[in-house]
Amino acid sequence: MEGVMMRGLHRASVAVRSPSGQIVIRDRELNLERRVFWSRLPLLRGIQLLGDALVIGMWALMFSASVTDDQAEQPLSKGQTALLVTTSVGISIALFFVLPLLVASGIASWANLGIYSRETIEGITRLLIFVGYLVLVGRTAEIRRVFGYHGAEHKAVSAYEAGCPLTVEHVRPFTTIHPRCGTTLLLIVVVLSIPVFALLGTFPFWLRLLSRIILVPFVAALAYELMRLTASKATNPIVRGLMTPALALQRLTTREPDDAMLEVAIAALARVLAADGQTVESQPIAVDIRPALTS
Repeated sequence: MEGVMMRGLHRASVAVRSPSGQIVIRDRELNLERRVFWSRLPLLRGIQLLGDALVIGMWALMFSASVTDDQAEQPLSKGQTALLVTTSVGISIALFFVLPLLVASGIASWANLGIYSRETIEGITRLLIFVGYLVLVGRTAEIRRVFGYHGAEHKAVSAYEAGCPLTVEHVRPFTTIHPRCGTTLLLIVVVLSIPVFALLGTFPFWLRLLSRIILVPFVAALAYELMRLTASKATNPIVRGLMTPALALQRLTTREPDDAMLEVAIAALARVLAADGQTVESQPIAVDIRPALTS
């Protein structure tokens, strides 16, 4: 909300534009040894990264809400964080995985369709719900601004990866599309779930329903490994062709940011780069830095 969260090796930083116009930053120091350990474990690192992203994302969201509402920050206990994350994940699984199964099973039973037709309907339904959800939420003014900050995040990261100074003038020309975007990961999860769950098509309904709940982390881990592979070969014409739909989908979750949004993204990125010991030419931006937290 009115901000950008960046994550480096040592620190995650969220920068938020307050109602007064000032940029407020809160850092969260990360456990580097734990992250390095998990990064060496294929599949498991994807599950760990997903959990890490949910916790840090919830923290960033709560901090941004406190800044934009001009209220004192109310730190969440571990129990409250676990409850919020569990509730969010539960709603997502119900909407994007359980509901398509129920719809497809109902249609297949009514029309007396076979297993493969039922699984195809489920996959198409899941994809339509996902894209429709993005289109629907993107129509609200608040989310359009969130998507503008999302675009600013991509521009800042792309400018850094290109070796450009982190100034508004140098960041502005870059695209809002980035191959390692979370939107791309979500689409890969949705598409990859189709063949994974199709393998269980002959199972009883209750087992298939259970699989849509307990196998989501596994599908997400597979999707993460696939995205890592495609991102490392992004210049390959075949890979770029395969990734075109995922990159095109980002046009639903990013908007062209204004310069004030770019300043926020630059401030967040500069903080994490500094924590990683990287010296880059960046635009001096006045910020209010709050005491850091430890993860």
